[in-house]
Amino acid sequence: MDSNIVEILLVEDNPDDAELTIRALRKYNLANHLLHLQDGEEALNFLFSSKSDTMPKIILLDIKMPKVDGIEVLRKIKSDPYRKIIPVVVLTSSKEERDIIESYKLGVNAYIVKPVEFDKFVKAVSEIGFFWLILNQPPS
Repeated sequence: MDSNIVEILLVEDNPDDAELTIRALRKYNLANHLLHLQDGEEALNFLFSSKSDTMPKIILLDIKMPKVDGIEVLRKIKSDPYRKIIPVVVLTSSKEERDIIESYKLGVNAYIVKPVEFDKFVKAVSEIGFFWLILNQPPS
């Protein structure tokens, strides 16, 4: 995929959750320019590569991942002057208070615990996509 047209960067190691997220976004035609990466290391390589001259409109980020976890990805994004303006929504199974607090301390834009029920999951993901891709006005 051409990095110039990535609107949604989905960083999710669980293939089932990734597929559900992508299906939910496709249902509302929000997944046309989505890139799915399977761990934090891939996300950092993509975001900080010299080829990635335009940034995604939103990053959907899981917390618990192999190699580099979501907290570390969030820390690196939000500490970089160019990338810190990218909205990051943590979409995770973790309800751990320390994960929530740490995410907000680092500058996460939203922290959403994945609903277990399929219909609620689809609704939550589609509302995230609609808000951040359609309603939200990012800086130019």
